[in-house]
Amino acid sequence: MGKSKYLVIGTGVVVGLAALLLTAAGNPANMGFCIACFLRDIAGGLGLHSAEKVQYLRPEIVGLVLGAMIAALAGREFRARAGSAPATRFVLGMIVMVGALAFLGCPLRMVIRLGGGDVTAVAGLLGFAAGIGAGVLFLKKGFSLGRAYKVKKADGFVLPGFMVAVLALLIAAPAFIHFSQSGPGASHAFWLVSLAGGLIVGALAQKSRLCMAGGLRDVFLFRDFHLVSGIIAIFVTVLIGNLILGNFHAALEVQPVAHHDYLWSFLGMGLVGWGSVLLGGCPLRQLILAGEGSGDSAVTVLGMIVGAAIAHNFGMAGNADAMTDGVFTAGGVAMPGRIGICIGLVVLLVISIANLHKEEKVK
Repeated sequence: MGKSKYLVIGTGVVVGLAALLLTAAGNPANMGFCIACFLRDIAGGLGLHSAEKVQYLRPEIVGLVLGAMIAALAGREFRARAGSAPATRFVLGMIVMVGALAFLGCPLRMVIRLGGGDVTAVAGLLGFAAGIGAGVLFLKKGFSLGRAYKVKKADGFVLPGFMVAVLALLIAAPAFIHFSQSGPGASHAFWLVSLAGGLIVGALAQKSRLCMAGGLRDVFLFRDFHLVSGIIAIFVTVLIGNLILGNFHAALEVQPVAHHDYLWSFLGMGLVGWGSVLLGGCPLRQLILAGEGSGDSAVTVLGMIVGAAIAHNFGMAGNADAMTDGVFTAGGVAMPGRIGICIGLVVLLVISIANLHKEEKVK
């Protein structure tokens, strides 16, 4: 357990350093890593939505999946498995993405934003914790999506294969692939740097089982602080790094790709926390599990990509605050996004109740 704890903390430190490096190399401020934002960019790059400022095939996502796959194969932990309510997981992936894009970040970016002094992210943290608490209540009542079953080994390589195709399309840059000319999608590190960062973090996350949702879930369920130590390590590393680099700006003023719509940030991340507990892991963890051969997590990731497209096509994604020539323009979550969050909460409740199994109740 001691070595495992050091591995989790070490992974958190590396994730924090990688986030700082990727930001310095060109990624948007306070966005060295963001699973939700980067999957959204990939959806845009593939033409699944038309938001021109968020279209780019992010190599970090490719690296996370392939790094996890390589580490799993090397450690003989690659296991092709599937069959645990795939359709439900697809829907949960969409719901998690709607909530994350309303907040403007996944749980990992939430921690990175806090490490940069983004006080607006506190609302997201509180909502994330509340959502995990709701999910834990249903776990205690016996919630389960059922077990996964062993499948052909080739099936476990489907999502890694998809990611290799994404990387090939990024490098080849055919005319049908979209690339942002401005906005967050146009801000990115050189693709080899991004890919390397993803590979390293993916491999370490696979070995350490790092999970943003799992950390708080284990605290609530078992008073186990093992995984949450990795989250704290990410925050501390990013905080210290930003202080050294002069990039720490603790204020409620305009923050990079963030908004002041606290209620809907809270509820959006509540969706993410609750949905992640039902799925058995946060968006980062889903990528890692997919790299290990989980077809169910692969379906979840595809659900998140579709959810990103829906969020932008239907106007449900949050809009960032802006300051232009001294004039403040408020962002926030528009009515379609608020409706989407409310529908998501209802669907999560239905899924939670419909999948209660008393015989699997956690004691």
